[in-house]
Amino acid sequence: MSKKILVTGVLGQDGANMCEYLLKNPENKVFGMIRRVSNPNFSNCENFLDHPNFQLVYGDLVDEYSIAKLVQDIQPDYFINFAANSFVGCSWDMPMQVFDANAVGVMRCLEAVRAYQPNCRFYSAGSSEEFGDVDYAPQDMKHPLKPRSPYGASKCAARHLVKVYRESYNMYAVHGTLFNHEGTKRGEEFVTRKITKGVARIKKELGTGIDIEAPTPIELGNIHSKRDWSDSEDFVEGVWLMVNQEEPKDYLLASGETHTIKEFVELAFKAAKIDGYWEGEGLDERYVYKGSSHKHSLVVINEKFYRPAEVDLLLGDPTAAKENLGWKPKITFDKLVKRMVEFDLDAQKEE
Repeated sequence: MSKKILVTGVLGQDGANMCEYLLKNPENKVFGMIRRVSNPNFSNCENFLDHPNFQLVYGDLVDEYSIAKLVQDIQPDYFINFAANSFVGCSWDMPMQVFDANAVGVMRCLEAVRAYQPNCRFYSAGSSEEFGDVDYAPQDMKHPLKPRSPYGASKCAARHLVKVYRESYNMYAVHGTLFNHEGTKRGEEFVTRKITKGVARIKKELGTGIDIEAPTPIELGNIHSKRDWSDSEDFVEGVWLMVNQEEPKDYLLASGETHTIKEFVELAFKAAKIDGYWEGEGLDERYVYKGSSHKHSLVVINEKFYRPAEVDLLLGDPTAAKENLGWKPKITFDKLVKRMVEFDLDAQKEE
């Protein structure tokens, strides 16, 4: 049976991967929502923008009318919301906008569904940042919500709103708490993509010489924070399973492994066949190029990239998703880093 699916945030990593996944089924009709901006970047949508079962539509989570009109006109069977201000770091600089988009925006979506298509299945994208200052590891859906950023707080509010609407109006509405997930479509402002693109750039700068000029180092903040990383392509499959259960229930998606940003750096340079080593401590810690006598810095620490309130450890327990949804990640941490570096190395060759 043909299904109409409204997906928001399709210019971003998760929205784009969700569309690609859904369009593998020829019976799905996918409506991809973007905001009206003067110069949108469609690079993440190149594989499906011209697909006969895909239609680009316009709306904005901060505009109640546009969301309501889309739901009223499309009458979607599913509404998958990936649109958000999703960069944690900027949430301290613009907390009101982040909360308006990420929390109140979810309420606008829920209200539109309730009013115009109450049988629609709604998904809200959550974050491991909801757990923040954790009490125990690994975290599960029973863990207290203890956010340490305006972004994390906005996702907690969205999670509560989904529960309230589900219980108050008997809606099929679920909130998926997604731990860190990356990929080749990840935005350059995120630390993982900053690292892999930086590694590719440094590879090009180094060339084949030995005593070359010093490359421009990658500047990072807290490289000792631990995160649970997976690939976004695995997660969108989990999201689809989440919205197709008999009864609506919130789930957590994670790999069940944790790695430091420092480990990510090491694997990224290894994938690019660049040898290095760490030296120094604190703000003087750096990753040094082993292939030169000049001890060129490849990575340095800059305190401006530290958060006002750090989250030191995030590690998810995906047991419930594995047992009830039959979901588990297929792409390992090592493979994820390698894929991202190789993608950015290829992009450097084309420049």
